[in-house]
Amino acid sequence: MRPSIARASEMPGRASWWGAPIIKQKGIVEYTLSPYQTKAAPHWVRNYVFNFYRRVSAEAVYFVIPFGLGYGIYAWAKRHDAYQNSKAGHIASGAAHH
Repeated sequence: MRPSIARASEMPGRASWWGAPIIKQKGIVEYTLSPYQTKAAPHWVRNYVFNFYRRVSAEAVYFVIPFGLGYGIYAWAKRHDAYQNSKAGHIASGAAHH
């Protein structure tokens, strides 16, 4: 069986499929990482943690207060509903006397 044209062809802009020198073509740009940038890489975890903490703590007021308020209302409503559906709640509301 003969290989198809797609399998027999090579990648565009390259002399052969893998590892061969690149033939310069118009409109194709290759990017590499600067050696100065690679030196900064070991500190990215530490910088990420501190920067994340700084950003989240600055915005905490905007999501902690509404979440706390919402949870407080939810907890109150759950307790109030349980009380209303209890025997003591029925007696207190007067619904027990028909």
